[in-house]
Amino acid sequence: MKNLLYLVSALFIFTSVVSAQKGIDTQTDKIKEVGNKTTPQTQTNTPTNRSFDWGKGKTKVRPPLANPYKMNSRRDILVGNILEVLKEQKIVVDEAASRAKDGIIVTTPYVFAKGPVIARNELNRYAVLPNSDTAWTRGRYTLTIEVQSIDGIQNNISVTAKIEGRSENGLSSEWTTLQSSGEAEDDFLVKLVEMVTGISLDAQPETDQ
Repeated sequence: MKNLLYLVSALFIFTSVVSAQKGIDTQTDKIKEVGNKTTPQTQTNTPTNRSFDWGKGKTKVRPPLANPYKMNSRRDILVGNILEVLKEQKIVVDEAASRAKDGIIVTTPYVFAKGPVIARNELNRYAVLPNSDTAWTRGRYTLTIEVQSIDGIQNNISVTAKIEGRSENGLSSEWTTLQSSGEAEDDFLVKLVEMVTGISLDAQPETDQ
């Protein structure tokens, strides 16, 4: 009799466990099914090659001015304007080498950069540096400005810059003449045009027509 009761109890417990496991599995499957239906899939609308619109009103990169540059003014007035620009830029005129009456003005060497880091960066802007590991410590340029008369009121202004970089090797230092990039010449012509016309060439924002 006892064996029969044990057998019935064991059968009842086994049936309850199996039923409970089936219920859990069914509930889990339902949860997964609902989750798949309600969870949206993320869609990527971003194209592979995106182009960025930086907006309007960007400053244009101004091309270099023509050199020689034609200006309408009397030669003596232009010479006076040139001297004034040089004075404002703290560039000293070489009186012995200049012939202002003939429209030729030569400056003394103007040091525009000092120190290894600044010198290399600035020389790289004003000159075409050779591919070398030269330790540049200073940069300077000398301007030769010539006013060539075309007629009574038109003149060509030509500017030539002699760019030099000083290098040191620990024992000695020397100045080396480098090929000009045209930046020093253009800088001066821009300042001269601003002086004569009152128009700043480097402050013209881009306008969309």
